[in-house]
Amino acid sequence: MKLVRYGTPGAEKPGVIDGSGRVRDLSGLVADIGGDTLRASGLDGLRDADVDALPLVDGVPQQDLRLGPCVGGIGKFICIGLNYADHAEEANMPVPPEPVIFNKWTSAVVGPNDPIQIPRNSLKTDWEVELGVVIGEPGVYIDEADAMGHVAGFCVINDVSEREFQLDRAGTWDKGKGCDTFGPTGPWLVTRDEIADVDDLDMWLDVDGERMQSGSTATLIYKVPHLVSYCSRFMSLQSGDIISTGTPPGVGMGQSPPRYLRGGEVVTLGITGLGVQTSHVLAAPE
Repeated sequence: MKLVRYGTPGAEKPGVIDGSGRVRDLSGLVADIGGDTLRASGLDGLRDADVDALPLVDGVPQQDLRLGPCVGGIGKFICIGLNYADHAEEANMPVPPEPVIFNKWTSAVVGPNDPIQIPRNSLKTDWEVELGVVIGEPGVYIDEADAMGHVAGFCVINDVSEREFQLDRAGTWDKGKGCDTFGPTGPWLVTRDEIADVDDLDMWLDVDGERMQSGSTATLIYKVPHLVSYCSRFMSLQSGDIISTGTPPGVGMGQSPPRYLRGGEVVTLGITGLGVQTSHVLAAPE
């Protein structure tokens, strides 16, 4: 299933993509795409529904029908740093001996086609296409062998980052990761059963039509089962939490000379089978 949340910001309704690519309304079955809906029992209930009998939503998704973040009520937005060896190299940082964990604040989360707002006083706003892992079954101290059973599905994430805030301003990475609009999420949550091999998904990102990032989840250093298990050692994972798994090379910081977003650009990114995001970048406010 491809699960979506559609409508105006803050008032999104749950939906599912039908065989023709249109949205069918799920609000008669579930309150939202989040929480217990993402547990195995909740997803099984949605699979039993006759999609073609559900109300058809007016509009074409991502054209004249806005899609919001594909997960509602996200509790934790957990991110993994330097999880591609070639990205660590372009950042002039060593490959970490175990996963690097940081956070994006949930106030950063926006829809897949909502604008990205450059923050005030930004010097180095950057882009990062990433695979998002959405937790379904909650757990703590999860065995790696059982980890995929805790995954509801996957989505596209743009881990927008302000490098000067992140690296030059005395503190943890979180300072440059959680600005408002820095977490475009979606367009849809693709349930785990729809993805044959999560370790073989092409991913890419363009800025104004120029290909900047091109990679594959095949080169992840720490794979999805390990990340789920590892994160659960330090916190309980809850239904609807997201783990963003890292980015391949090609970020602005790694260009020669470095290239950052200033406003006016269009950033387009996608992952095989998980959809495409297109965001207009707004200049920093005075």
